[in-house]
Amino acid sequence: MNSRRDYRSSRAALFDGIEESGIRSSAYSSHEINEHDNDRAMEGLQDRVNILKRLTGDIHEEVESHNRMLDRMGNNMDASRGILSGTVDRFKMVFETKSNRRMATLVASFVAIFLLIYYLTK
Repeated sequence: MNSRRDYRSSRAALFDGIEESGIRSSAYSSHEINEHDNDRAMEGLQDRVNILKRLTGDIHEEVESHNRMLDRMGNNMDASRGILSGTVDRFKMVFETKSNRRMATLVASFVAIFLLIYYLTK
């Protein structure tokens, strides 16, 4: 019987002043909180813990999703960089030869492509 009182008093001391709606005023002592109030307080805390657990799980999934997306973007950027460096090398080769015919063809090609894209987007 005495151990049951110790259990109740230690439990009441642990949750002293906690209720479902918040913190109870300090005018009440830990002995005045009954078992029903303790159970409600524990249920409220359990609900909050469950909400936080779901929230952290959702955050974890979102972070993992974003990490995968960033990895794909990095891989795509590396591939684009390779393609772009090949194109720049070709431009360098064209400009180094200084062929007027090639230069005129290159400029005409750019103008034609630009105009084609312009008219297709209108």
